[in-house]
Amino acid sequence: MPTAMATIEQASQLLDFSQKLDISLLDSVVSWFYCSFGPQQKVAGEILTQLKQHPDAWTRVDTILEFSQNQETKYFALQILEIVIKTRWKILPTEQREGIKKYIVGLIIKISSDSTDVEKEKIYLSKLNMILVEILKHEWPTKWPTFISDLVGASKANESLCQNNMIILKLLSEEVFDFSSGQMTQNKSKHLKDSMCSEFSQIFTLCQFVMDNSQNVTLVQSTLETLLKFLNWIPLGYIFETKVISTLIYKFLNVPLFRNVTLKCLTEIAAINASQYDEQFLDLFSFTMAQLKQMLPLTINIHNAYANGRDDEQKFIQNLSLFLCTFLKEHGNLVEKKVDLHTTLLEALHYLVLISEVEETEIFKICLEYWNSLASDLYRENPFSSTSNPLLIQNQQVPPRRQLYLAVLTKVRLIMISRMAKPEEVLVVENDQGEVVREFMKDTDAINLYKNMRETLVYLTHLDYQDTERIMTEKLQNQVNGTEWSWKNLNTLCWAIGSISGAMHEEDEKRFLVTVIKDLLGLCEIKRGKDNKAIIASNIMYIVGQYPRFLRAHWKFLKTVVNKLFEFMHETHDGVQDMACDTFIKIAQKCKRHFVQVQVGEVMPFIEEILNSTQSIICDLQPLQVHTFYEAVGYMISAQNDPVVMERLIEKYMALPNQAWDNIIREATRNIDHLKEIEVVKQLGNILKTNVRGCKSVGHPFVTQLGRIYLDMLNVYRCLSENISMAITKNGELVMKQPLIRAMRTVKTEVLRLISTWVSKSNDPKLVCDNFIPPLLDAVLGDYQRNVPGAREPEVLSTMATFINKLENHVTKDVPKIFDAVFECTLNMINKDFEEFPEHRTNFFLLLQAVMQHCFKALISIPPEQFKLVLDSIIWAFKHTMRNVADTGLQILFSLVKNIENEDAAQSFYQTYYMMIVQHILSVVTDTSHTAGLTMHATILAHMFSLAESEKITQPLFNAADAQFPSNKAYIQSYITNILKQAFPHLKDQQVQITVQGLFNLNQDIPAFKEHLRDFLVQIKEYRSEDTTDLYLEERESQLKTAEDEKRKVQMAVPGIINPHDIPEEMQD
Repeated sequence: MPTAMATIEQASQLLDFSQKLDISLLDSVVSWFYCSFGPQQKVAGEILTQLKQHPDAWTRVDTILEFSQNQETKYFALQILEIVIKTRWKILPTEQREGIKKYIVGLIIKISSDSTDVEKEKIYLSKLNMILVEILKHEWPTKWPTFISDLVGASKANESLCQNNMIILKLLSEEVFDFSSGQMTQNKSKHLKDSMCSEFSQIFTLCQFVMDNSQNVTLVQSTLETLLKFLNWIPLGYIFETKVISTLIYKFLNVPLFRNVTLKCLTEIAAINASQYDEQFLDLFSFTMAQLKQMLPLTINIHNAYANGRDDEQKFIQNLSLFLCTFLKEHGNLVEKKVDLHTTLLEALHYLVLISEVEETEIFKICLEYWNSLASDLYRENPFSSTSNPLLIQNQQVPPRRQLYLAVLTKVRLIMISRMAKPEEVLVVENDQGEVVREFMKDTDAINLYKNMRETLVYLTHLDYQDTERIMTEKLQNQVNGTEWSWKNLNTLCWAIGSISGAMHEEDEKRFLVTVIKDLLGLCEIKRGKDNKAIIASNIMYIVGQYPRFLRAHWKFLKTVVNKLFEFMHETHDGVQDMACDTFIKIAQKCKRHFVQVQVGEVMPFIEEILNSTQSIICDLQPLQVHTFYEAVGYMISAQNDPVVMERLIEKYMALPNQAWDNIIREATRNIDHLKEIEVVKQLGNILKTNVRGCKSVGHPFVTQLGRIYLDMLNVYRCLSENISMAITKNGELVMKQPLIRAMRTVKTEVLRLISTWVSKSNDPKLVCDNFIPPLLDAVLGDYQRNVPGAREPEVLSTMATFINKLENHVTKDVPKIFDAVFECTLNMINKDFEEFPEHRTNFFLLLQAVMQHCFKALISIPPEQFKLVLDSIIWAFKHTMRNVADTGLQILFSLVKNIENEDAAQSFYQTYYMMIVQHILSVVTDTSHTAGLTMHATILAHMFSLAESEKITQPLFNAADAQFPSNKAYIQSYITNILKQAFPHLKDQQVQITVQGLFNLNQDIPAFKEHLRDFLVQIKEYRSEDTTDLYLEERESQLKTAEDEKRKVQMAVPGIINPHDIPEEMQD
């Protein structure tokens, strides 16, 4: 340990560039960084960071690479060099650039010429290759025009060297064609792509030579991998007018070492769309299939082969699925037209069926995408199918194209039914330990898979509903007779049955569904054990919930189902009650009218029976489940059209919660301390949550219930607010973590939630504004303003936003009052950093957005100092690190600059804030953490610049006493030029000039404007000398001039758009 500490203390010598570099000391520091922990690692890390950032560090790279004994130190040295090449290459003297280039090339040749060294120094060589590619991005083709021919020539001398050169070509292709966006300017990227294409014949000749002649396995592998990267951009003649395809199929496809990369190459070719090469595509298909049948006979059980296969064998199955799906999706119609290829087509489909049975989700998703496109294509070609009307189609022929796929589609139906993924609604699942439990986390992947499988099975059912029904009925029989009984099999079958709701003719659906439910209820009777019954119950509930059309048409069945759900609400097995409540709410939403009508054979609407039995139905449910139940019943009540009957139903519906509420209010009136008891406060919270859910589903008519408890509710809000404030005054802010205080805050939140839910559903703005808003603002706003920051409810802000979004200009008069109470105090909570009070942050800007959208007049009439605060908060928002806040800030700003245009205050707004807004937007454009907002940045800037250009800003933005400019446009251009030069002094005048020119010339074309900004972001990362040839600035200037001319032409076509003084003389007459 002492020697280690001594080493760390000496390490600072590494930063003294007047001394000779101590390589062994550097090796030690690097080892400490990678191999130790604690203070030593921290100090070593700091020293290495400082060394990497030193402007002269690159001058020591050659010494480190030559004398260091540590691979990690060499890698560190290459990282230093990489930074210099990426950012400062253009300012290095020519001889130093040449020196680095020769040194790197020499090192690469030295290592890669010996296959033993290549294996030993793999990571080191890989980094050297990357550095060479970074140099090429600056030097080739302008300064190093012979690079490709040099590389191809050198490759013929040595196979090991040739293999590494293939890797360099692959990296160069990726940099130019795959990763150039945001890394190079558009013009530079275009020139490099053009150079690659024009010099490709030499590269192609080399690849062809290796494939024809080399016996070196690693070289051939590298060549095929490099070819794979080329296939998506090379001129098509190299693929279809040479022997590349036949070489891949006949020479490499059946060689186990090469078959995976070869299949990837063939897949890349199959993805090309070029009708002039249809014959070659057909050959590609038939030749590949012929080889495939020898390599993997159709008699092989692919499911088992995959399960027992090695990694490369499993990859082959995955690559094969990709090839077949890609080819058939792009060119299947070609094969269909060739009768002599039908057998081959059916063999390819048979492979896909076998691969679809493999137990690997990613492979199944690949196949599913194809089955989905095939089934939807066949359906759309002839939607008038067997599901339209059985009477009309008895004599109709199956379309010939569909006939071709009939046998395959039967197998696909069986796979879909046997493998159906779990729908979102199913909450009772079997976990990894084989236990039946409630699912708490939603599995997004499984839900997406279910949606795709469901859609596919619906199309397949439309194509032949009898076949779907036959498979499902047989599989259900096998559940009942026990031959296929298992939880998994029953689940997938029932999920599949639920997924085809609506895809059969109504009469067929009725017959089928009655059989299914009867069999499942019978199964529930004969199976013993709670787990079995829970699984069957969850499946019954899922299926009935999926068939509202059937339930609406069969009242007795609907009533039976709902009563069965009420039974399940007493079943305490994990997840069953949840699912019963969730199914109940789905049925209530889809069949609500039927519950408020007197049905045939009934003496009263079923809703009356439910309300009479509410206590007994919900007695075993948890609070959350009770809330769901209340929401469901609310949907039923909302279907009642008679207001008098509805009012009576609501009174009966809310009787239980109101009884508990009245008891608490009565006690609190006698003794206010009653509201300090935790159980009482929790009960209040639950009652209010029940009201919220009821209000959500009943809608505006819930006003009768809200009116009943409204003033008491606001008094409870005030009282609990005072209790919280007193507790904080007495015990400090830590008291807010105590259960009682948290329960009190829950009640406050639910009060606000109930009011905003009702307002969002209301249809009488006057009633809301006259009777509900004034007492609420009195109770809520002062309390919010007075409270300590941590005790302010974020829901106050979202509730105000809801009011404004719903009531719009009806609430304009209240906006100043709302702003006074919440604006400044909230802004002071959130403008200290980007982390604290995240909910307040989000809701604050949603409120501001609502005001901007609906009450703009109120906003521009607030005092100037308050308006300045509003603008500051918007700027704060779009600079925010939370993406949703930054996006909202940009939306608000855009609304502001659009809305202000037509206001009297517009000119004073521009004079005061225009330049400030432009400067702040430019600052976020150049901040890499805000790249995601570039489209919106471009939209706002383009709008701002077009305002100046169209002379909508009539007052000068500059101080006439200080400087004279012919127009605001000229002033803005001069101003931006100056701030860009100050912020990025390393940019050349021409770069800045062309950037500013483009901001005006492209302001009517947002995509082009955005790409122009992206080009600028690429340039600011790089220091350069006077040489700017690789940026093709003259070419860019010419493009901008063309863009300006085009824009002018469009404007000239609209009389009055262009200022008369800007119209050319010859066009004045």
